[in-house]
Amino acid sequence: MKKIIILTFINLFIVTLCFAQPFPSWQAGLLYNWQDTSLTPSWQYDNTYNEIWGVQINGAEIAIIGSTAGTHFFDVTNPTTASQVDFVAGAFTGSSVVHRDYHDYNGYLYVVCDEGNTSTLQIIDINNLPNSVSVVYDSNVLFTKSHNIFIDTATAKLYVCAIKHTNPISFSSAMEVYSLANPVSPTLLYTYNDVGHVHDAYVRNDTAYLNCGNDGLRIMDFSMLGTPLPVQPTLLASLTTYPDAGYNHSGWLNDDGTVYAMLDENHGFDIKLLDVSDFNNITVLSTFNSGVDTNSMAHNAIIKDILLFVSYYHDGLRVFNIADPTNPFQVLYYDTYLPNNHSSYKGAWGVYPNLPSSILISDMQTGLYVFDSALPLNVNNVEQIAGLVFPNPAQNQFTISNNKATSILLYDIFGKRVMQKSLVNSKTILRGNLASGMYFYSLKTKGEIIENGKVIFR
Repeated sequence: MKKIIILTFINLFIVTLCFAQPFPSWQAGLLYNWQDTSLTPSWQYDNTYNEIWGVQINGAEIAIIGSTAGTHFFDVTNPTTASQVDFVAGAFTGSSVVHRDYHDYNGYLYVVCDEGNTSTLQIIDINNLPNSVSVVYDSNVLFTKSHNIFIDTATAKLYVCAIKHTNPISFSSAMEVYSLANPVSPTLLYTYNDVGHVHDAYVRNDTAYLNCGNDGLRIMDFSMLGTPLPVQPTLLASLTTYPDAGYNHSGWLNDDGTVYAMLDENHGFDIKLLDVSDFNNITVLSTFNSGVDTNSMAHNAIIKDILLFVSYYHDGLRVFNIADPTNPFQVLYYDTYLPNNHSSYKGAWGVYPNLPSSILISDMQTGLYVFDSALPLNVNNVEQIAGLVFPNPAQNQFTISNNKATSILLYDIFGKRVMQKSLVNSKTILRGNLASGMYFYSLKTKGEIIENGKVIFR
């Protein structure tokens, strides 16, 4: 389902205000969408689909999406000809299912569901993809239900959040940690109940960033697990007071471990970028949002290089450049949810940007989306190529100082291209018959956009 978005002056003005960005963000290229209207939606949020995940295996790129029926596997190596290659039914299925969650390790996919007293932990052997998968573990002996999971692949530990047990008795845990030394036979290492609830976790080398709902953020050291003595985990830091503090839902750490993106699952609340380089002094570097509606709400996010990829409920895919975490700005979007309302919990659920050819989104109502991973900005150039235009504002002409640029595209405030010029022979752009006002430019070299900005004609 493709939604064409026309950027109006108001849209551009809002984006500029919210993100200090001198140009409109670009619409992602949709390559594939799958939805199965025969599946039963949930009664609670009318969602047929939930989490998205991805793996690379045997030279294939695989998208994994959950539904009320179970887990669907798609070969998206060639996204325009993507197809479902296998399916595993959930232990609990039907209209009561809202949440499933996924993570992979060492050739196995780990699957949980947060509904149904017959739910289980499923472990699926994915080593034969893209041909088929096989279930190697399907049991509620360890636990029955869980809201989210995360695997610290460096230490082979599975973190299971918001656990419910029904076998042999009913009880709950905020989080449990399991060893995956044997990937098909997890063993319990520790039950963490220092807070009432852990909704989600991000863990790297035993340092766990715990999103604790209304109790904020906790950062814990779990390196003692597996040692001979029953040592308690160490609290490294906590954050309970911050702008737009609500239900701390999820987060992701950047590559060098200095910035943590944190998402509170509340209508109208901003995303936060935290400086976590010093656990004794965690600070909020910036807050920002999609710029779509005062009730917009982010759900899940993954940081890849200098980009923050967000599944933004009613607003779809939203991608932000966070090279300067004090001044993030939106660079890419695609609205997967057509209705123009921001009530309840609907639209984009999960995002997965780590396949080489594709960006994946799961939409609660409209299924799997596969987008082109070729981004319109040179995201590998963190420093950004200096390319000021002068004079600006301009009267009859302006000049580009970026010597690497070979062409320029000029857009009016409605996103309509009004000029395309080569810069090979001259870096000076004549105004011609363009009306007075603000225009947005893109500088290109070898067909790739290297810079965007704005210029004003008086």
